[in-house]
Amino acid sequence: MVLGIIPARFASSRFPGKPLIMIGGMSMVQRVYEQACQAKTLHHVVVATDDARIYDHVLSFGGAVLLTRPEHPSGTDRCAEAALHFPAAELVLNIQGDEPFVQPGQIDLLANTLMQRPSHSIATLAKAIGDPEQLHNPNVVKVVFSRQNSALYFSRHPIPYVRGASPESWLAHQTFYKHIGLYAYRARALQRISRLAPTALEKAESLEQLRWLENGLRIAVGLTALETIGIDTPEDLKKIP
Repeated sequence: MVLGIIPARFASSRFPGKPLIMIGGMSMVQRVYEQACQAKTLHHVVVATDDARIYDHVLSFGGAVLLTRPEHPSGTDRCAEAALHFPAAELVLNIQGDEPFVQPGQIDLLANTLMQRPSHSIATLAKAIGDPEQLHNPNVVKVVFSRQNSALYFSRHPIPYVRGASPESWLAHQTFYKHIGLYAYRARALQRISRLAPTALEKAESLEQLRWLENGLRIAVGLTALETIGIDTPEDLKKIP
């Protein structure tokens, strides 16, 4: 069984109530839910939330929802709790609740990337960067990976460093990849990473996936040409076409 979980927290420090904001007459969490339900690889989709308002709203549009503990430090931990309700799930996908335009094809690519890589515990997605502003924006996470598409490192800084060229011209000399924060986990791996303590690299970059790499878990990277629009702050609503 392949399970899709949409973690949705109400008390976001940068955008309180974010899952319930309306975009084109539909809440953000409903948009994510309906997009995920179109993915061919998912057998079940559920919203995992810590807030009764989100819980009631998901029920109101006919969605599946679980109420989880409020103290989870990340969406990954919320997914780990929710996944315990589905012991038959072999793969668990963390579908970010702030990506209202996530494409079903991206979700299928993510699931298939992990299915095809039995030596890996986790899968994620990346997209080539074509905009210098994205490259040098610390809020756009970058990833480098091996020839076998296994993640080597994630960073808020442009990686790799292009020696002998000005940073403004780096895109002309090297292909850089933006990390798209969707994850697929093998069910056992998800429970394991939820118990791992934060690590030095994770704390330095504020990126939890570095904890997984530091602990020896292998992350497969699927490449997509599709762009995503994450909504982290009210200002991000201006990005919506």
